[in-house]
Amino acid sequence: MGIFFLGKLVCIMFWLFIDLILMSLACMNVLPIPNLDGVHGMFLVYEMISGKKPSDRFMEVSTMIGFLLLIAIVLYANLNDVFRAFA
Repeated sequence: MGIFFLGKLVCIMFWLFIDLILMSLACMNVLPIPNLDGVHGMFLVYEMISGKKPSDRFMEVSTMIGFLLLIAIVLYANLNDVFRAFA
């Protein structure tokens, strides 16, 4: 009986962990960073309000800025982990 309960508890903890990962991924997809999915919704709202599509140059620049922002966030998180590991 005890082994069954422990197995059920581990299974529940596993699915709670998976749920946490999926919720954080959903939050990242909603962010208006051009390399993520949220920016397409932002551009569609802009197009509905203004009545015209953003220019290709604007899309290129915003994608480049978003890519650099994404790389900066990844580098910050990884360097922060490395410094904490050796501090």
